[in-house]
Amino acid sequence: MFRRREPVPFAFLAEADKFRSNVTPPPRERASVSHIAGRWLLGLTIIAALVGSLVVGMPALSQDQSAQTQQSQASQGH
Repeated sequence: MFRRREPVPFAFLAEADKFRSNVTPPPRERASVSHIAGRWLLGLTIIAALVGSLVVGMPALSQDQSAQTQQSQASQGH
């Protein structure tokens, strides 16, 4: 099909990089003591949950030494 050979005005893109707003955003509100304490409590709860799941899951991840020794003793005695 036919292609258009018209120039496309992309000058607005170059001007967009230089644009600066003269409206200043409002200053951020300082977090209250209860918000800071809540964030700390949430963080500590998540860390405690991760550590607890690791502690509870470690016995399942470790190899059972007693089953291996019983199996090797049974194979030697047989």
